Amino acid sequence: MAKIEEKKPIVAEISSVLEGSMTAVLVDHRGLTVAEDTEFRKTLRAAGIQYKVYKNTFVRRAVKETANEPLTQLLEGPSALAVSKTDATAVAREICAFAKKHPKLEVKGGMVDGSFCDANGIKEVANIPSKEVLIGRLLGSMQSPIANFARVIKQIAEKDGEAAPAEA
Repeated sequence: MAKIEEKKPIVAEISSVLEGSMTAVLVDHRGLTVAEDTEFRKTLRAAGIQYKVYKNTFVRRAVKETANEPLTQLLEGPSALAVSKTDATAVAREICAFAKKHPKLEVKGGMVDGSFCDANGIKEVANIPSKEVLIGRLLGSMQSPIANFARVIKQIAEKDGEAAPAEA
């Protein structure tokens, strides 16, 4: 009975980590050296991503009857969980960038904004720019026609200004 009581806080921790998360990705980290794993953890931490290795049984119990239940089909072999509560694409982007340099890191799949994605889906999400970049592009595309219009009006005003003295 004591063992069950010791495991409940771990399951509760996983549940709280996943609660309100925008993205949760499972990876197989076998084959990474200690130095590579440390570098990987630092990269994720710098991006505001929580990363931890949990037993598959604990993750299964934590996601049972929740929106993240599809993750159970990925729980084969060693699994590490990376979670972001702020940026839906950051986890996929950081993991896939690291996996390009270190092919032993295998992306299993995950949940992105409530939708299940396999490994290929996570790689597609990694190609989506961050929210800040998308907002910048939107504002740039909105500002461009206004700037062009102002430039044309200025040129017309300058042209009319030159033409006026010639007529007099």
